[in-house]
Formats: sequence, C-alpha cells, structure tokens
Amino acid sequence: MLRRSPIVQFLRNLQTTLLAGLLVLVGFAAGAQAEALKPYKDRLFRYKKVTETLYDGDFIVVEYSKQRDLRDRDEVDERRVFGNYVSYKPKRGRGSAELKANGRVINYMGTGKWKGGAKAIVIYIHGQGGNRFQGMNDVSFGGNFNRVQNLMVRNGGAYLTVDIKNFGKSGTADVAALIQYQKQLSPGAKVVVACGSMGGIICWNLVKSSSYSRLINGIVLLGSPKDPNFLGSGALSRNVPIYMGQGTLDRVYNWETQANFFKQIKQRAPRYPIRFTLFDTGTHGTPIRMTDWRLVLNWMLG
Repeated sequence: MLRRSPIVQFLRNLQTTLLAGLLVLVGFAAGAQAEALKPYKDRLFRYKKVTETLYDGDFIVVEYSKQRDLRDRDEVDERRVFGNYVSYKPKRGRGSAELKANGRVINYMGTGKWKGGAKAIVIYIHGQGGNRFQGMNDVSFGGNFNRVQNLMVRNGGAYLTVDIKNFGKSGTADVAALIQYQKQLSPGAKVVVACGSMGGIICWNLVKSSSYSRLINGIVLLGSPKDPNFLGSGALSRNVPIYMGQGTLDRVYNWETQANFFKQIKQRAPRYPIRFTLFDTGTHGTPIRMTDWRLVLNWMLG
C-alpha cells in the first residue's frame, strides 16, 4: 500500500475535499450514462478497491495487489493470463495491412469492423521498443488487451494497433493519416487513441493540434509523460477528453509529477474533461494491465 502520510498529504494538497470511496463509483458512472459498450467480463476486470477520490471522482486511487492482480491472475507471471480472462473471438476478424501516407508505409493491424462500418474506433500506440503486436497480444498484461478487443468487436467497433518508428512530428502525422483513413471507412465513428508509455507523446501531439484534435474523441495515457506545452497550445478550449493512468512505483515517469500536471489542468479549466487513476503500488506497466477499458471508453464515447 501507499505510504499513508506522504500520500495523504499530497492528496490534500491536490484538493482538500476527499469523498467516500463509494462516491468514486457514482462519479465515474455519471459520466457514462449513455453506455456505448455493453458489459464484458466486468467482474474480472473492474477495480476491486478504490481507496481515495478527488475532484468529484475525476481523480481516484485504486488499490493494486501484486498477489491478487498479477500472481493469482497470470498462469505465467507477466506472460500468460489464465484462460478465463480471455476470449479469442477477435481473432476471427484480425488482420494486417499497410497504408501509404506521408511518403512512408504505415504497418498496422486491426480487428472488428476495421475495414468499415465501425460505430467506434480505438487505436493503440505502443511505447519505445514496442510494435503493433503488443496491443494485439491476448495473454500478456493480464488479458487487458484482449478485453478491449472484445469490447470493440462485440459492440460493432474496431480496434487497431500501429507500428511507430518516430515519436515526433512524423510519427504523429502517420497516426493522423491512419485515423483519417479509418474515418473514411467509418464516417460516423468516434475515435479514441490510447498510448502506452512514451507513445503518450503522440497522444499529446494529437490533442494539441487544432487540425488533428478534430479527428479524435479522447486520448488514453497509460504510464505516459506529461506535456507542459499542452497548457499553452489552445487545447484546453477544445475539450478533448483525457484519461491518465499511473502507478505509484513507476520508475520511468514519476506519479507526483503527472498528478500535479492534472492539477494544473484543473486549475486552468475546472470543467475540462480529464480523469486520473492512480494505481497504489503499481509500476510502469500497471496502467496497461489494470485500466478498466469499459469504464474509460464509456465515459469518452458516451
């Protein structure tokens, strides 16, 4: 568990009013009144214990137990989850493709209605050293990538992953080109871009751009860095929903730095649609393993 004195003091500095844990669930549910995605294995993937809440549920602390959430969940720790957490239904429509844009070839994978007619689209961007196969791995990260695939497939949506070779302007342009292409295939679809670790740079770049931000309906940051340029980019006026997930034992990106950035956004624009989930004792990869996709996506899509 978190060291109580430092965390309590930090949270009090973040916001002085703490609500009861039950109100967290109420606050999160209120943002998803029009549920876009039907339940799928909610009992297995829901947060087992919410210990603190701030900003009327926009900032929550979730208990992470290495024994319960990793060792008891994985048949082989961090490599293969137990079979009851997965369904291979998305494999039936899974495939690979190439998109030529910006003078480059963009390699990506998709499942669900990724060839057209999708009601909603989720695109996952890997971090440094990753590739498009990470987000299509059914059995790693506690089966959480398999869950988001199933949520999209079973609700008439599409799920895509893409290879990123550059996390700057060219990588951002490639992701934007993929989004534009998908919007041509599925004109009415809402698009959420999820970014793991360093891939978060691309998510921030998309939401900061007045042109690219019009293409998306939310970004999901999983153990990603903050972007100080966001505050001066004009993005606050565009209200693209942002989710940030962070582990308290993340040695790559300090959680207090990310939480303070959340506070900065709330101070500048109190009504800005941003939510932060802090995983108590979680490490760098914990947000990918533990984030409740249905909860977050229903908030953004609904």
